[in-house]
Amino acid sequence: MAASSASLSGASASDLLRSSTSGFNGVPLRTMGKGKLVLKRRNFTVAARLRKVKKHEYPWPPNPDPNVKGGVLSHLSLFKPLKEKPKPVTLDFERPLVDLQKKIIDVQKMANETGLDFSDQILSLETKYHQALKDLYTHLTPIQRVNIARHPNRPTFLDHVFNITEKFVELHGDRAGYDDPAIVTGLGTIDGRSYMFIGHQKGRNTKENIQRNFGMPTPHGYRKALRLMEYADHHGFPIVTFIDTPGAYADLKSEELGQGEAIAHNLRSMFGLKVPVISIVIGEGGSGGALAIGCANKLLMLENAVFYVASPEACAAILWKTAKASPKAAEKLKITATELCKLQIADGVIPEPLGGAHADPEWTSQQIKKAIKETMDELMKMNTEELLKHRMLKFRKIGGFQEGIPIDPKRKANMKKRDLSIAKIPDAELEVEVEKLKQQVLEAKESSPVPPKLDLDEMLKQLAREVDLEYSEAVKATGLTDSLLKLREEVSKANADNQIVDPLLEGKIEKLRVEFEQQLRAAPNYGRLQNKLNYLSELCKVKLLSDGKKDNEAVTFKQELKKKIDNALSDPKIRETFEALKAEIKGVGASSASDLDDELKKKIIEFIKEVKEVKEVKEVIENQIESLVNSSDDIKSKILQLKLEVPKAGETPDSEPKNRIGALVQLIKPSLVEAVDSSGLKDLFENLVSNDGSLTHEDPARDSLTDDQ
Repeated sequence: MAASSASLSGASASDLLRSSTSGFNGVPLRTMGKGKLVLKRRNFTVAARLRKVKKHEYPWPPNPDPNVKGGVLSHLSLFKPLKEKPKPVTLDFERPLVDLQKKIIDVQKMANETGLDFSDQILSLETKYHQALKDLYTHLTPIQRVNIARHPNRPTFLDHVFNITEKFVELHGDRAGYDDPAIVTGLGTIDGRSYMFIGHQKGRNTKENIQRNFGMPTPHGYRKALRLMEYADHHGFPIVTFIDTPGAYADLKSEELGQGEAIAHNLRSMFGLKVPVISIVIGEGGSGGALAIGCANKLLMLENAVFYVASPEACAAILWKTAKASPKAAEKLKITATELCKLQIADGVIPEPLGGAHADPEWTSQQIKKAIKETMDELMKMNTEELLKHRMLKFRKIGGFQEGIPIDPKRKANMKKRDLSIAKIPDAELEVEVEKLKQQVLEAKESSPVPPKLDLDEMLKQLAREVDLEYSEAVKATGLTDSLLKLREEVSKANADNQIVDPLLEGKIEKLRVEFEQQLRAAPNYGRLQNKLNYLSELCKVKLLSDGKKDNEAVTFKQELKKKIDNALSDPKIRETFEALKAEIKGVGASSASDLDDELKKKIIEFIKEVKEVKEVKEVIENQIESLVNSSDDIKSKILQLKLEVPKAGETPDSEPKNRIGALVQLIKPSLVEAVDSSGLKDLFENLVSNDGSLTHEDPARDSLTDDQ
């Protein structure tokens, strides 16, 4: 009996009541507060003493003012003004401003103590302070904006909500047994229009941060947000979400409760909401924890807010193995409001006062209110179908690219450059090395017909890199670096836009080249540059010898001769005559000129004359056409554009480049025909067609036929 009593003494009365069976003899719950509770069951009794609890403090005051800001229902919120003013926090980059503030305070204190007039000095220091503040906050780096977004005194979601709404009531619970304090939801009105407000809530001090879990929601918080989104969708309330979280809470319990599933469910469901949705990043927006309430029609950001897939510290630890590289990571991640607007991820930037939102929370809240009203007026004009399509297209266009378009030169310049460690070879050693290689090649050539395998390629590459470096030094010495960079940007832009190179741009290139050549001799490294260019030329000759290119001169000559013959026989009439003569010679079986009869010899000589006439007339026409083109700037520029356009179009041009080429041809033709008519080229062409021999004057003594002919 005693053992049974001892074993049950630790159980609460409610547990015992819940597990009671038939035979239970108890008392009403109202009388439980008195002393002992005796339960009789199967010949043993249980005694339990109830713990006295504090009386629940009702959140409403005894006599609530109906005109209180936020409405009577605001008393239900546990978010109350802080009893103590938050301590000022100075960021590292703000220390020069603090020094100026201290000087101003010291001078004011001195003026009060001595009674002297220091108003001019104080005014001068205050002017200097405001100018320094303006210069600092208009040229913030990305990592500095990250620090401002994480400022402990930065206004939170509920601060802004109570500043911008006439009435607000907080709604709690995910209807699954839990209310996550890291996400706050509620209904509020702005200028008579009702909105559903949902946002991450950070704490204003250490105690609140622990209670709010530092603004990191659990799955319960996301399910609460989804419940209220569906509620707003059902009743037709526009939704405004405020994002301010380092990320979703990633502890073991949250993962067990389905953190990933809760976020994914929110992402899917938000794209189906039939009411306008606006998201505002008021601090930091970290990864999926921010995106779970951020799939909106419009994404707005405060000026010093950041929105990222991984924090700069995490990115730096992954890429550079140290969190100290976070400033570099913040710059490369493009996480600031202005950068995200350029990438079309964010749709607008809400201004902040100098010093950040914590410098003037009320003013910042009014800017948010103004942005909400303007954006919501725009979205309310859309019907349900347009809203859904607008939200879908906003996210579909993120990260879009088109194949075949060259990369932006600015982005190409910002890519990580390959580290090239070039060890310069002294000129004396280089000369000895080149002579040594030449000797080795010659000796190997004499001893073996197989080309020698030497490390020439590596040395050629090394020398080419050194020549490039010498040219770079020469450009710096001549003071043409800025001109070269500016011209390079223009050329890169023209290539990136797939445009025709402007003749004016070509003129600039030529002008810079001439200017560089004129000033090159005055460069201090001109002698070194010339020596290395000479060595490079010698090495190229050595390379030719080692590859056995000289042995292939006969083959090259035959190929060139065949090409010339093919060009000469391009005329159908000449080719026909040539084939007929070839057949006659073959029919006679002649192997030399002496085997031919006089009539056949005469035909061959006439044929040779005809070919020469055609060739000479063609050359005359081509030369005159070229001189005509060069004499006319208009024709020359158009033909140059055509030459540049054809390679760009490729073998199978699309309709756009094809039309561009056709338009250029139509522009060139009339000008060229007019120039040909006025220059007498037409007569030359008619002489060519009629095979007029008056254009050439052959020596009559040269009517003999050689075997080669």
